[in-house]
Amino acid sequence: MIIDSHQHVFWHGRDDAGLVADMDEHGIDRAWLLTWEIPPSEDDGVYNPVLNPCNMRADGTHAGIVLADLLRARDRYPERFILGYCPNPGLPDAPSLFESAWKIHGVRVCGEWKYRMLIDDPRSLELFRVAGRLGAPVVLHLDVPYLPDKEGQPTYQPMWYGGTVGNLERALGACPDTTFIGHGPGFWREISGAAAGEPAGYPQGPIVEGGRLVSLLERCPNLYADLSAGSGLKAMQRDRDHARRFMTRFADRLLFARDNYGQDLHQFLATLDLPRDVAQKIYSDNARRLVPAD
Repeated sequence: MIIDSHQHVFWHGRDDAGLVADMDEHGIDRAWLLTWEIPPSEDDGVYNPVLNPCNMRADGTHAGIVLADLLRARDRYPERFILGYCPNPGLPDAPSLFESAWKIHGVRVCGEWKYRMLIDDPRSLELFRVAGRLGAPVVLHLDVPYLPDKEGQPTYQPMWYGGTVGNLERALGACPDTTFIGHGPGFWREISGAAAGEPAGYPQGPIVEGGRLVSLLERCPNLYADLSAGSGLKAMQRDRDHARRFMTRFADRLLFARDNYGQDLHQFLATLDLPRDVAQKIYSDNARRLVPAD
C-alpha cells in the first residue's frame, strides 16, 4: 500500500477526478487531502494561477484550498481520501472550528498549517492542543523569515511561514501530546549543520553533520516529517548516502508525500535500495499508525 500524506485538490489544473487518475497511474492507494486557507492579508497573488478560480473573493484575494473542495472530492471518492483541515489560528474560534470539522465531516488531520504567524504563537498552540486531544497529527509548513545574504547579513523573506526551527522546538515542547509533521523549505534546510549560513531557500551540496532537524528528531518523539514537494525531495537528493542513512535511522518518523502530481519522489526512493521494512514504514505504515482507517 502507498499513502500520499500531503496532497491537495482542485489545483494545478486538475480536479478531483484528475487527482485520482494520477494516483492510479502511480499506484497510490490513498491520499491525505489538506486545506491551505489564505487570509486576505496574506494573499500576494503568487499562487493564484494554480488555485481553484471558484475560490476568488470579491476583493480580489484568493481563499486558497478550502474545506468545501476537499469535502466534494472525499464524497465522490470516499475510499481514496482522508480529510485534513487547518482553520486560521488568528480566528478566535479556530480550535472549535477544527473540532466541529472532526465531528461533522470526519476530518482526521490538522493541516496544512501555513500562516504568517509564529508556530509557537499562543493562538496556534491552542489549536494544536485540541488536535492533540483528538488524536489528529498537525502538518505544518515552515519557511524562515530571514536568510543570510552573501555577506551573511539577514535579509527579510516576505513569503515566510511559521518562523524558525527554534519556534518549532518551542511548539513541540508546549504540546507534547500533539504529533507534528514538518514540511517546507524552512524545515528541511535544517537537516544540515550549515543551514544558518546558507543564503539559498533550497540549499544544495553535501549535508553537514549537526543539523538541528536531526537533533529535534532525536529529542522530540512527537516530531515527524513528510518528504513532499521540492523541499523534502531536494533535501534527500543533496546527499544520497546521507539520505539512505537518515531514512533508515528515522524510518519510524518519515512519511511518503508529494504535495503535487507525478512520481519524482518514488523514483528517487527506488534508487536508494532501502531495506524493505524501512520502505514499508515510509510508504504506508507510519501514516496508517498516525491516522488509522475508520
